[in-house]
Amino acid sequence: MLYVKEVENKGRGIFTSDHISKGTVIEICPVIVCPAQDRKLIDQSFLFNYYFLWEEDLQSTAIALGYGSLYNHSYQPNAIYRTYYEDQIIEFIALRDILPHTEITVNYNYDPDDQTPVWFDE
Repeated sequence: MLYVKEVENKGRGIFTSDHISKGTVIEICPVIVCPAQDRKLIDQSFLFNYYFLWEEDLQSTAIALGYGSLYNHSYQPNAIYRTYYEDQIIEFIALRDILPHTEITVNYNYDPDDQTPVWFDE
């Protein structure tokens, strides 16, 4: 149902070949948690664009497996992600119906209504 496709000016993105109904869990991704002391190193690498802030203090980072680290950003997303620190997973859920061959996007600010510029828009 999910597939990777190049998106102009964004790199790879995640698309669906099927209709996804609002509220559907799109994907549950296990994560690799990187300790806070490694964050400075990760920030200097290509992984900077792929990690999620992790734990309550948001000092650790996590790389989502599956398609998780490839969902692109939108200020009008059609999906949301939820983090489960103890279980070390991220869940992606449809915010509204998503039509076939549509890119699935999330707001990197976590809150789908947050319009704060993200690092590549500043």
